[in-house]
Amino acid sequence: MKLYQGTTAQFIEETMNNKMADVLEHAFEDYYGHKTSPSEYMSWTNSLQFVKNLIESTKLLDNMIILEYELPYNTGRIDCILFGTGKNGSKNIVVIELKQWSKVEDCEIDGNILTFIGGANRMEPHPSIQVGGYHNYLLDFVQVFEDNKEIVLSSCVYCHNYSKKNNAVLLADKFKNVTSKYPIFTKEDFQNLSEYLRDRLSEDNAIQIFNDFIYSNIKPTKKLIEYTKNMIQNQKVFNLLDDQIAANNTIIDRAKKCTKLKNKSVIIVKGGPGTGKSVIALNALAELLYKGQKVFHATGSKAFTTTLRKIVGTRAGRLFQYFNAFGKFKENEIDVLIADEAHRIRKNSNNRFTRKENRSEIPQIDELIKAAKVSVFFLDENQIVRPNEVGSSEVIKDAAKKFNAEIFEFELKTQFRCSGSDGYLLWIDNTLNIKETDNPILTKNEKMAFKICNSPEELRNEIINKNKEHTNSARLVAGFCWPWSYPDNDGNLKGDIVIGNFKATWEAKEDSIKLAKDIPRASLWAYDPNGVNQVGSIYTIQGFETDYIGVIWGEDLTYDFDKKDWVGHPEKSADTAVKRDKKNFIIYAKNTYRTLLTRGMKGVYVYFIDKDTENYFKSRIDKTLL
Repeated sequence: MKLYQGTTAQFIEETMNNKMADVLEHAFEDYYGHKTSPSEYMSWTNSLQFVKNLIESTKLLDNMIILEYELPYNTGRIDCILFGTGKNGSKNIVVIELKQWSKVEDCEIDGNILTFIGGANRMEPHPSIQVGGYHNYLLDFVQVFEDNKEIVLSSCVYCHNYSKKNNAVLLADKFKNVTSKYPIFTKEDFQNLSEYLRDRLSEDNAIQIFNDFIYSNIKPTKKLIEYTKNMIQNQKVFNLLDDQIAANNTIIDRAKKCTKLKNKSVIIVKGGPGTGKSVIALNALAELLYKGQKVFHATGSKAFTTTLRKIVGTRAGRLFQYFNAFGKFKENEIDVLIADEAHRIRKNSNNRFTRKENRSEIPQIDELIKAAKVSVFFLDENQIVRPNEVGSSEVIKDAAKKFNAEIFEFELKTQFRCSGSDGYLLWIDNTLNIKETDNPILTKNEKMAFKICNSPEELRNEIINKNKEHTNSARLVAGFCWPWSYPDNDGNLKGDIVIGNFKATWEAKEDSIKLAKDIPRASLWAYDPNGVNQVGSIYTIQGFETDYIGVIWGEDLTYDFDKKDWVGHPEKSADTAVKRDKKNFIIYAKNTYRTLLTRGMKGVYVYFIDKDTENYFKSRIDKTLL
């Protein structure tokens, strides 16, 4: 998707007549279904004048230009892309990242800088690192760069308000490796940037290169679980983007300096579904292992941890632990502890198997921070689905202060799951009344497939057929509204989920003594190819992603048209721990269905038992999608 495409001559005319920002604003609203922010509108108004001046200066009047190109499977957008043939005959595509920054300060975190954005000094990745992420992301996902080796991709940054005479932070020696690959041009470098573009774009054939790019096939998304082994063994296979980079730089920097720093470091990384929390976590783990540091990855999810252990093998599997495993560690025994899915941190590390003499009332969060010099917490507070889960940024910060730790906090916004559709996720939050957003209606422009099925049989068939297209590409899940039985004496699962004549089985309980052939235990249900034959719950799908997800929406959470609000029904739940907490039941129920509805990368299929709830969803969907 791109908000604007055309010839450079057309772009110059639109910009000269002060129309370009309005053109982009209308395209944005048509595509995303809501208005852009005033700050983004102003950035278009200001920065595109400088691009116009560049194109006029270099006389690139027969070239093609794209503005605001949305990356595949992602909500990140590239400011400007130009197409043309170079002086040496090479076919070139040039990416330009535009920055309005006028003042930049050095930052103690390697790879990051401080700049004034949104009324405050904020930590941002160095812009050459940012545009390098875009550059490598395009190479990863746009097939034309693999199919046509003649096409050359170049990427640069134009800081048109930034003076290197008054402030040379962006051009410091420590950034030379990245600025040599992805150069920065300042306000004094107008002629240098003009020559850079002239060398790459001054000849003809722009249309053909442009068409090759926009009509290129897009490679499949990288799935985190599938690539985990490569991450651990070969360091990194994911390219980080935008807000992910600043968080990752901070993790690596604090880890590198942990032996020299007087105080502990606590890093909090918040983000909604699909913002890449686990991607950063596993990237950081791989990079720190490569640097020889003592690092562990921890979660509170048996399914996620068991799957990771299976993928990486027995030796590397020791790196993946549970939150309750760190109480016996000495203080600062670990260099870095990466706590993924940290919203699942418990009040303490006791469980039903803990002996009386080993029980402790020390908060689990204190055990985690105590064990490591650097502790990193990835969380989404809207994924807390049980009463004993207490992971929140406030709980973490309060604990960090007990240890006099230095605190860093980041919030990820760039969307990678749900086909990179921010609108879909904001629509889910709005529909569930989790938070108010500008997306009350799911529009026809959304990239996610969303279908309401007329029967549970239809839903199951959709998922089975999608899974046949590619192994492990689809899963069926449900709200925890039916009992979860042990297998019978022959190891066969019971059809606990009954809706009329429809019957389905939950995944197998972890402690099942005997299981029939090809039935995976719950901890491997999301990863085992045979998992498509059973229904998963919130506890086995949380933390995972799949191309397509099918959701059976039970009667534990329904919409009441008379009350014009959601109503929780604990009596319809089979989750004993959750149904006891009647005060907070509706919060857990909403968070559960939000999580289930955001596990898919390409499509979501839903069957509603309660027809008022189904009709409510239909009332919030563009009629062309029904």
